[in-house]
Amino acid sequence: MRIVIWLVLLFVVAVVAATTLGSNDGIVTIYWRGWRTDLSLNLFVLVVVAGCFAFTSAAQAVNALVTLPKRAGEWRALRRERAAQAALREALSEYFSARYSRAHKAATRAIAIQQDSAGLQADAEFSVLAHLLAAGSLHRLQDRTRRDELLRKLPSAGRKGGVAGGRSADDGARLLAAEWALDDRDAGRALDLLSELPPGVARRTQALRLKLQACRLSRRPLEALHTARLLAKHQGFSPVAAQGLLRSLAFEALEGVHDLQQLQRLWDEFDAADRRDALVVARAARRAAALGACEEARNWLRPFWERLGELGREERDEIALALMDCADGIGTDWLPRLESAAQEYLHEPAVLVAVGMAYAERQLWGKARRLLEQAASSAALPSVVRRRCWRLLARLAREESDESRARDCENFAAGLD
Repeated sequence: MRIVIWLVLLFVVAVVAATTLGSNDGIVTIYWRGWRTDLSLNLFVLVVVAGCFAFTSAAQAVNALVTLPKRAGEWRALRRERAAQAALREALSEYFSARYSRAHKAATRAIAIQQDSAGLQADAEFSVLAHLLAAGSLHRLQDRTRRDELLRKLPSAGRKGGVAGGRSADDGARLLAAEWALDDRDAGRALDLLSELPPGVARRTQALRLKLQACRLSRRPLEALHTARLLAKHQGFSPVAAQGLLRSLAFEALEGVHDLQQLQRLWDEFDAADRRDALVVARAARRAAALGACEEARNWLRPFWERLGELGREERDEIALALMDCADGIGTDWLPRLESAAQEYLHEPAVLVAVGMAYAERQLWGKARRLLEQAASSAALPSVVRRRCWRLLARLAREESDESRARDCENFAAGLD
């Protein structure tokens, strides 16, 4: 089909040429210094076209000859660039194949080729990627000295040129450096690197994950709690994992306080969601009770005690046991709530022991003994709580001059040691 088309085009050209050049009536006369030359119009046109073609060809030949060194340099630069790109791709392939020695050699070769090529020296993104691959390979090989030496070269390489790709690569370099610092258990360096990130990059999920690990490693539970809450909002964890992590961080922060003022400041800095978590509130109340602020602890527990029915079994047990720990000095305003809770949750030992301890604090010995005996006999309670119940029962028996029952209670408590 292609041959047929070419034949048709050839016939068309022949017809047009015959039609145009068929008549040879025109004459072109050229005068030069007494000489006269007569040419037919057709021959003159052919000579002009041939002359233009010859002049153009000669100009192109001269230009090619003159620019030969330049084109040779461009060709060599292109070969170096292709070699550098090939070395970088090889380093990536070897790195992901866990051949870190080969990856480091390939990345080093790419860096050397780039430094010898003037065209590649301005490519900031290439430089950072090659340095990162080399440093990452050394990190995997546990060669921290040479890795840190490469990392020190990264800032100047990452900012050279100031293009968007270079800035992105520089941010990636800082994130990787922070991750490597965490692998080295150097939380301070990781936090310093993360603090140098732009605000937008610092809010990315990976940056928040690294900051969370660094805060936990450096024992900053409150800062880790705020970071974990940001991660939970960004769906960095599943809901169940997020809730467990937030609770554990809140518990860790509470265990780190040593006085009431510090505890109150920490409570004020807690997120509203933390103050609505029954387990966190229970732990905070216990910590307050340990520091002698039982009244403040009961104020934190009061809203939850008033809606025990809305809580799950685990949350209700924790609230009840926390109230048991801060029963010292409990007022009579709690008695109606305690009575209704004991009647409604008659088969939950944690609620019974909390009510029993409160009754004992108010010197309601009869009510307290019945509930404490029922709770102390339950294996569902922790042994330390049951032991505390038996010892309180022994004290109540001695108050009633019943030494035999007191010895029995002491024996039950000793059996739980």
